[in-house]
Amino acid sequence: MRRPILGCVLALLAIAPAAFANQRSEAKSQVEFGIKVAQAGLWNEALYRWQKAVQIDPTYAQAWNNLAIAYEHDGKFEDAAKAYQKALELDPKNLLIRQNYDLFKEINDRTKRRSSK
Repeated sequence: MRRPILGCVLALLAIAPAAFANQRSEAKSQVEFGIKVAQAGLWNEALYRWQKAVQIDPTYAQAWNNLAIAYEHDGKFEDAAKAYQKALELDPKNLLIRQNYDLFKEINDRTKRRSSK
């Protein structure tokens, strides 16, 4: 009885890396397309693509980083902060994400200080 169950578990473990690679590949495609449309000034489409990328692969830090940039561009600063934090949680050593978040925080903090005066 245990051998068929063990066989099923092993089969699932063999399939899992391929499924994960496929998800990452699909999410990367969404991120890359989002970058192209953002460069063309189509920020709503970019936002949609990056939201789709994090839905496909919630562990893809770069997708969260780009999503944060889109939220920031739209003035959705709370959403941007959450997305940056998620990106850093997933990839804390990523220098690009860290720089983007630090710059975002600096500008956002200055804006808050000015508006409170």
